[in-house]
Amino acid sequence: MATNKQLLGKGIKYLTGALPLMFMGPSLIYNAFQNQGNNWHYLVLGIGIVACISSMVLIFLGLKIIMRGIFND
Repeated sequence: MATNKQLLGKGIKYLTGALPLMFMGPSLIYNAFQNQGNNWHYLVLGIGIVACISSMVLIFLGLKIIMRGIFND
C-alpha cells in the first residue's frame, strides 16, 4: 500500500497554515479581554474567535487529507 505523496504534502500545508492561527487566536482573545475599555475590544475579540475557528477547521481538513493520502490508495 503506497502513500499518495501529493495528498500528504497538501495536508501538511493545511497543518502548516493552521499553526500560526493556533497561537494568534488565543493571544488576540486574551488581548481583547485585557483591554475592555478600548473601543476596538469587540473587533479584536471577533478576529481572535475567527482565528481559533479557522485553525480548528484547517486542522480537521489537513488531517482528513493526510488520512485520505495514506489509506485510500
